[in-house]
Amino acid sequence: MARQTLEIESQALQGLRARLGGEFAQAVQAVLRCAGRVVVTGMGKSGHVGRKIAATLASTGTPAMFVHPAEASHGDLGMITPQDLVLAISNSGESDELTAILPVLKRLFIPLVAMTGRRESTLARHADIVLDTSVPKEACPLNLAPTASTTAQLALGDALAVALLDARGFKEEDFARSHPGGALGRKLLTHVRDVMRSGPLVPRVAPGTSFTEMMREMSAKGLGATAVVDDDGRVLGIFTDGDLRRWIEKGADLRTMTAEQVMTRQPKLVREDELAVEAADLMEEARITSVLVVDAAGRLVGALNTHDLMRAKVI
Repeated sequence: MARQTLEIESQALQGLRARLGGEFAQAVQAVLRCAGRVVVTGMGKSGHVGRKIAATLASTGTPAMFVHPAEASHGDLGMITPQDLVLAISNSGESDELTAILPVLKRLFIPLVAMTGRRESTLARHADIVLDTSVPKEACPLNLAPTASTTAQLALGDALAVALLDARGFKEEDFARSHPGGALGRKLLTHVRDVMRSGPLVPRVAPGTSFTEMMREMSAKGLGATAVVDDDGRVLGIFTDGDLRRWIEKGADLRTMTAEQVMTRQPKLVREDELAVEAADLMEEARITSVLVVDAAGRLVGALNTHDLMRAKVI
């Protein structure tokens, strides 16, 4: 029964694909011309599908909302403005709650796109554009419970959203702005300045600082590295835990040396206005765990390590 259900719904989608044509293109153009929002409405299972379609449209660059048709007759119709477009979903096209608001929509000259399985229905007759979601039969063995028909509605809603996304030139950055709490949002919206250590938390020493004083600064700040800066705050070099091991292996008497003598010159730097994910890529490529952050003038403003990026869920 499960395999048969999937086969019936698959056939319904194939039939939907074959019928896709000019009316679908007209619906896309109508939405693109819409100065307001796409107001999705539907009763019962079609309403559940409508909520998902509205959410998908909204998250992919098309302002959208769902209005329940029963509530619309009791005041919520005021949510719909003449600048909006209504996408009404009903397999039968005869839902009483939905057909009750159709005359009002017509009087307001609000464009109406119908997603229905019956072209001769009341909904289809009132609509400016009809998207045919008819299916040969439902997957329900009684041919009663909406199954294949709601799958067709949902898939056509996705097709509409994706076509609009492409037509608008919607990019990953745009998607991230409407999903700031998601992984993609964090990667594309989080900048280095948002996660870096700054102010007194950033270890820094002058070039003439003794090795002992430099190690005290490193230990106090807990970064595993310190910047070496000039009087203007510009980065001259960096000294890390790795540098310490390498100098010890050489047998050098570090107690007699200064920061300038032991630092690594021309260290890897990132700008504070770069994306945090770009800093993560730099650190991975260079095989380093810490990086210094500078402003547009090259002055030290912060520091960053892999733990900071992990806490921010950038990596």
